[in-house]
Amino acid sequence: MSWLAALRSAWRALAANTLRSILTMLGIIIGVAAVITMIAVGRGATERVQAQMKGLGSNIMLVLPGGVSQAGVRLGAQTRQRLTEEDAQAIALEIPEVQVAAPTSRTSGQVVAGNSNWGTTIFGVTNDYLEARDWGLVSGRPFDAAELAGSAKVAWIGATVARELFGDQDPVDQMVRVRGVPMTIVGVLDTKGQNSLGQDQDDVLMIPISTLRNRIWGGDAASRLKRVGSISVKVHEGMSMRAAEEGITELLRQRFKVQPGTEDPFAIRNLTEILQAQESASRIMTLLLAAVAGVSLVVGGIGIMNIMLVSVTERTREIGLRMAVGARGRDILAQFLIEAVTLALLGGAIGVALGGLATWGVGHFAGWQVSMTAGAVLLAAGFSALVGVFFGYYPARRASRLLPIQALRYE
Repeated sequence: MSWLAALRSAWRALAANTLRSILTMLGIIIGVAAVITMIAVGRGATERVQAQMKGLGSNIMLVLPGGVSQAGVRLGAQTRQRLTEEDAQAIALEIPEVQVAAPTSRTSGQVVAGNSNWGTTIFGVTNDYLEARDWGLVSGRPFDAAELAGSAKVAWIGATVARELFGDQDPVDQMVRVRGVPMTIVGVLDTKGQNSLGQDQDDVLMIPISTLRNRIWGGDAASRLKRVGSISVKVHEGMSMRAAEEGITELLRQRFKVQPGTEDPFAIRNLTEILQAQESASRIMTLLLAAVAGVSLVVGGIGIMNIMLVSVTERTREIGLRMAVGARGRDILAQFLIEAVTLALLGGAIGVALGGLATWGVGHFAGWQVSMTAGAVLLAAGFSALVGVFFGYYPARRASRLLPIQALRYE
């Protein structure tokens, strides 16, 4: 018997019991759909974390002021304002692993351009901040040394602010008022998108930190001491983040004259490690969910084996007749094995379609980021075919070993 004839015979046998065939395929259909959907959701989560890491910058850590206690009450993180611009300079100069250390302060306010206005976050930065965050300018230029030192009225704006204030116009060289202070736009920041908290990173306006200190805050006591809200530290590629963190801790404890055994008056957050941990957790969760979904494929395979055993029993006399007219054992083996694989592949094809629909539904209605790849589809379909071969072999082998005389006498 040729393979084509065996395939036609298998198809006729399955079509003769359509309802039973559909119920047999149900486990495979659910298993394949579940595997594809879970992998798509997990991969989407991983890609989202990777995008956040790219938006954050590579090898970056954040130095923040620590907490302060008053009358036994701990006021929480960043309530102790002790970090200064000089601390950032010391970190950049004295820690060999550090590529750049960018002091940053922030506030919020209304930005006005003509008849348009927009409330946004205002950052006081230096050019080092762009290098620390791997953040480029799509147009315009960096601040020059005289602007940074002289509290110049210049600014960069993010893509969101540019869109809200200027629409499709080029913002460079346009004038805006920041808390009533006129500023000239000298650069437009590249698009960053949302961060891990869902905040729009492009909804920002950046000015020289000296401008924020002297013109926006008005030169108060904290400004005169050059206090900063945080220091963004970027470590050289290939160098140890842990060694850099330890070096920064030791340096700042010396600068703040912290006694041994006393709590650090600052905090260091390794943002890259946090996001890498999230990515690793997403991958592990994807594998676990795919493994759980894969159980459905095994259950579906057991269903195929049971139905094929029933089919062999029902068609025992047919098998004996085929053998009596010249069919060999391998022909019978091929016929029943093809039936099992056809059930598995057909169920896999329906499962792929259902999985694609479920993936679209999760992305569209739940708003989750999903990523359905050809690799996941081929994996699920290939595994379903393997299930058909594995669980269909025993019934097929049992059918091929029947003795013709006994099969013909079977009632």
